[in-house]
Amino acid sequence: MRFEAPETLDAAVTLLRGETGLARPLAGGTDQLVQLRAGFVEPDLVVDLKRIPEMRHITAENGGFRIGAAVSGAELGEHPELKRSWPGVVEATELIGSTQIQGRASLGGNLCNASPAADSVPAMMAAEATITVAGPDGRRDVPVEEIITGPGKTCLARDEIVVAVNLPPRPAHSGDAYLRFIPRTEMDIAVVGVGVSLTLDDAGLCTHARVALGAVAATPILVPDAAAALIGTAVGEDALTRMAAAGVVTLTAIWPACGRRRRRLCNGRHLPPLSHRVAAELAECSAGDQMALDVEEVVDGRMDGEEPLRGRGRFEPLHLSLSSSHRLM
Repeated sequence: MRFEAPETLDAAVTLLRGETGLARPLAGGTDQLVQLRAGFVEPDLVVDLKRIPEMRHITAENGGFRIGAAVSGAELGEHPELKRSWPGVVEATELIGSTQIQGRASLGGNLCNASPAADSVPAMMAAEATITVAGPDGRRDVPVEEIITGPGKTCLARDEIVVAVNLPPRPAHSGDAYLRFIPRTEMDIAVVGVGVSLTLDDAGLCTHARVALGAVAATPILVPDAAAALIGTAVGEDALTRMAAAGVVTLTAIWPACGRRRRRLCNGRHLPPLSHRVAAELAECSAGDQMALDVEEVVDGRMDGEEPLRGRGRFEPLHLSLSSSHRLM
């Protein structure tokens, strides 16, 4: 195996293009190094991207933010402007692994690892993020929801690199959040995750919404019908119920392709309280209310005839407080 650490993006693309065997870009490496040690992948070339300046910086751009693909989760969490504008994206990224992992794990790496349960991806989808991809033919911007095509698979060509995640300007009276359900109490993989982004008008009516689900299908998915249930409403109980129902209908349609374990852990009972809570508390924050998630609540999710999961489930993120970071701006 050959290891290269180019200092320019063009040099990195040239290395990938010239390799006839298996070539793998390396950002944080928190997934890839585990795969290498376990023998799951045996690349002929590893291209370290961390010496390329534009992949290591967070830049305010056109009213939004451009986040280099190799920026770590810890660095995102220390960026005050980004946390204020897109707290849901930041907090979803901060759920990736432990504190030590946060020092290496990156948005770009979490996306390109293409796990159906990747925490950052539903949050980025709700935020309408785009991904800058570079290759031999130049650069292109791709909606984040088009990148992952299946478990461990992306739409990228073998000589293309994710350069940056682009977050749009934050509209007035808007907010975003991400919440997941895990079967254990710490550092587990989500069995369902919900990313929501809302924009309200001056009268408190929802004018724009995005709802994305993770860990329920082969890829994270957008649920347009769930978002449509909120638009034009004050995000009241009826609208929230319709939104949750739309999510359950989507899950019901894709369940035949899911394994028994996922159907058991996410049988439609976890999604309604997650989606209901995220959207309701985002809307409540527009009035400045003190709204915080009850992280100790446990959902009784079970298949018919099976023992409940009570006592083994937990909502995360543990530190999520919509009274501060998730106030609609």
